[in-house]
Amino acid sequence: MTLPTTPAVPTGGAHLRTPVLVALLVLGLLAPLAVYPVFMMKIYCFALFAMAFNLLFGFAGLMSFGHAAFLGSAAYVTGYAVKSLGFPPELGILAGTAAAALLGLVVGRLAIRREGIYFSMVTLALAQMVYFICVQAPFTGAEDGMQGIPRGHLLGFIDLDNMFAMYYFVLAIFLFGFFAVYRIVHSPFGQVLKAIRENEPRAISLGYDVQRYKLVTFVLSAGLAGLAGATKTLVFQLATLTDVHWATSGEAVLMTLVGGLGTIFGPFVGAVVVVSLEHHLAGLGSWVTLIMGLIFMACVLMFREGIVGTSKALWLRRRPLPTTPAEATLTAEA
Repeated sequence: MTLPTTPAVPTGGAHLRTPVLVALLVLGLLAPLAVYPVFMMKIYCFALFAMAFNLLFGFAGLMSFGHAAFLGSAAYVTGYAVKSLGFPPELGILAGTAAAALLGLVVGRLAIRREGIYFSMVTLALAQMVYFICVQAPFTGAEDGMQGIPRGHLLGFIDLDNMFAMYYFVLAIFLFGFFAVYRIVHSPFGQVLKAIRENEPRAISLGYDVQRYKLVTFVLSAGLAGLAGATKTLVFQLATLTDVHWATSGEAVLMTLVGGLGTIFGPFVGAVVVVSLEHHLAGLGSWVTLIMGLIFMACVLMFREGIVGTSKALWLRRRPLPTTPAEATLTAEA
């Protein structure tokens, strides 16, 4: 007599991978038909930046106030490599991303020795040092910034001065970053990160090298932020001190919290909301900062889980309760 077996349950969120990929591809491919491509490219760059921050804070529980240092350093390195050294765009982006990851290794080794607010203050202090270096360095252009950065030819024959070619190049980079974060979060490595975030002493008692996990996550997050900065440099063909300013780090925090901390889609949704508001409210001058602050307060007070987190909670309340262990597992993974 053969005993009945429990149906196989997909692990790691694999059952969501295909529809998510299709939705992102369709949205990305059709967006230029309805929205100005440069506006969408800006959203992709800041969404990737917010995803990098979310990987560190949302899944590892490490609150960084200095992520603009990685965005800006990659922007300057990419700009210098492409404009002064004659690098093609793909190598320029790789150089900027590598520089940001290396900076993340240095900053991470110093910062992870502290916890909580002390960790945040260390990242902010080191980011301000990077800002000061960018002000003084001769190749950055100081307050004038690095301007007139050429986009060049991708792979030697695709002219990135063509707006649509540049758009789909940026879209490909964003999708790469999105699915890199998706795979990290849904891997055994990502599960350990969540364990560290929820109960670090318990993770240590289970034998995990918590400091190493934190450092690797910090470097990965810095690299993704650098990828966003390097891409943004080619989109706007300039790199300025705004890219390394502490207020830019605050934008990553705002986008993540508005969209949904610790969610996959949250940073993207937050980037769409924040960038769109900044664009449409640009004529109000300094009032934009006040309005963004009010939005931040409203999200913290009324939507503590962000747009995506709150929407997910409302959706799960409307779904019927699972009747089998397999269904319960699927509901938890979704």
